[in-house]
Amino acid sequence: MGQVNDLESFSALLALEGQALLDELRDHDPADELATATRLRRAHPAPLVSAALGQARLRQRAVAKFGEDAHRMYFTPNGVEQSTRTAVAAHRAARLAALGVRSLADLCCGVGGDALALARVGIRVLAVDRDPLACAAARANADALGLSDLIEVRCADVTEVDTTGYDAVFVDPARRGGRGGRIFDPEAYSPPLSWAVQAARTARYAALKVAPGIPHEAVPEDAEAEWISDAGDVKEAVLWFGTEPGARTATLLPGGDRLIGAGLPDPEPGPVGRWLYEPDGAVIRAHLVADVAKEVGGHLIDPTIAYVTADTLTPTPYATAYEITDVLPFNVKKLRALLREREIGVAVIKKRGSAVEPDDLRKKLKLNGPHTCTVFLTRAAGAPTMLLGHPAPA
Repeated sequence: MGQVNDLESFSALLALEGQALLDELRDHDPADELATATRLRRAHPAPLVSAALGQARLRQRAVAKFGEDAHRMYFTPNGVEQSTRTAVAAHRAARLAALGVRSLADLCCGVGGDALALARVGIRVLAVDRDPLACAAARANADALGLSDLIEVRCADVTEVDTTGYDAVFVDPARRGGRGGRIFDPEAYSPPLSWAVQAARTARYAALKVAPGIPHEAVPEDAEAEWISDAGDVKEAVLWFGTEPGARTATLLPGGDRLIGAGLPDPEPGPVGRWLYEPDGAVIRAHLVADVAKEVGGHLIDPTIAYVTADTLTPTPYATAYEITDVLPFNVKKLRALLREREIGVAVIKKRGSAVEPDDLRKKLKLNGPHTCTVFLTRAAGAPTMLLGHPAPA
């Protein structure tokens, strides 16, 4: 479908008939879509039904990122894939508001997820994107959530927009190729990271959203690099300008705990102790495992593995602790016999530094019993190792 037809179909969804269709499709079952489409086309134009069904599918997918707001919002396929989830956008908006930002240019705004979070903390936003359909969705979202007074949407090339007069700039470059594949080279972003950095340096404050796998050597010296996880899943990295140049930080949502790196060298590895700490993914990406080791009084189990061990339990929000009961050389037969002896029916299998696939191993173990166990497939002191244990008490 061409861009003009897309815009026409989208506009039709905003009219009364389109709104009624979207309301009717809010909780529809995608498995029944063919029957639903056939029924609706008896009373509504076929193009409108197709557009409504497509939007209903996108809304259902977007619930994971936007919660209940998704049922009132409007999306494009790229908008669902690339939008910041609400919890992360709200965290960033709160940081900007705390810095005193009252106006911001949101470049590459997509369907407006970040603009909505910014407006909700009282920041006036110029939201810019070159995709007319994304801009139409961003305007509709601002209207649907009652934030249009604070959000101006402009369809333009972000490289030609004058951001003078705004307190801050936020850039969210496209990081997917034409076929939807992820782009890992920051200079292949659209626009490239180098352009975004130049745009950032023209404002008092700036935040650039980048992939969490960005190489540390690609981070400018005058930027703070923040890695953000939500419920344990690493979601993104942000390059901040005007905050703490050179800092490396990890932020864990929903709690908001923030670890600021002290530039520590990796601790020397040593034997596996009673407790094993699995650092949060944002901590690992930010290269702050050494900071966690210092906090818990521990050391690494291997110089190449991001597991920390200690003989005492020290609660920390930056790592999940497990009590280790067995440290054994990797051997499937021994593991199967041990788990059967202990009547283990469910094994949570984690791996780091091991080529063994957990699903393949689970089939070989043929577990049966009332108890549970956590199995770590890893390396300790350079040797393939399996660790058995269970999560520390809350």
